[in-house]
Amino acid sequence: MDQSRDTRKLAAIMVADVVGYSRMVAADESRTLAQLKAHLLGLVHPAIDRLRGRIFKTTGDGFLACFDSAIDAVECALHIQREMAHRTASDAPDQKIVFRIGINVGDVLVDGDDLQGGGVNVAARMEAQALPGGITISNTVFDHIRNRSGYAVQDMGEISVKNIPYPIRAYRVLTGHELVSSKESATQ
Repeated sequence: MDQSRDTRKLAAIMVADVVGYSRMVAADESRTLAQLKAHLLGLVHPAIDRLRGRIFKTTGDGFLACFDSAIDAVECALHIQREMAHRTASDAPDQKIVFRIGINVGDVLVDGDDLQGGGVNVAARMEAQALPGGITISNTVFDHIRNRSGYAVQDMGEISVKNIPYPIRAYRVLTGHELVSSKESATQ
C-alpha cells in the first residue's frame, strides 16, 4: 500500500480572518502584528487544542483549523469570539482585532500538513459572509448542532457565494458580539 497517498476525511472546517487587517497594518504594522500574535498564542491556539482541533494553516491575518466534531468547532468559535470581545473591549475601534469565522462540515483532502478541497472552500465562503465578531455556518454544520440547546441561530436562507456553483443554506450563530454599525459593516 502506498503510504504517500493523500487522505480524504469528513471534517468540521473553521476559517477565520481579521476584519480590516490591511488597514490596521498600514496604520501601525508593529502594533497590529504584536496584537494578533498575542491573541493567537494566548487564546486561539489554546482554544483549538482544548477542543481537539488542529490548525492546518495560518495566513497573515487568519487561520484554517479542522475538528472531528461540528459541535467542538462551533463551541471553539463561540469561545474565541466571546473572549476576543472581552480582550479587546478597551482597544480603540481602529486598533481592535476582530475576527470573522466560518464553519463547514465537508469532505477534505489531507495532504501532509495541508488541508484542501471543496469542504475548505465552502468554509472560506461562510467566513466571508460572517459579520465582524460573528460566526456563519453552513447547513451541514447546522444539522449537527440543531438539537443542542444554548445556541442562538439566525437562518440566512440559501445564499450564492463566489466560485461555488450551487446555493448554500447558511446560518449565523449569534455571539452577542457582532459588530453591525455602518462603519464596521463597510470594512467586511
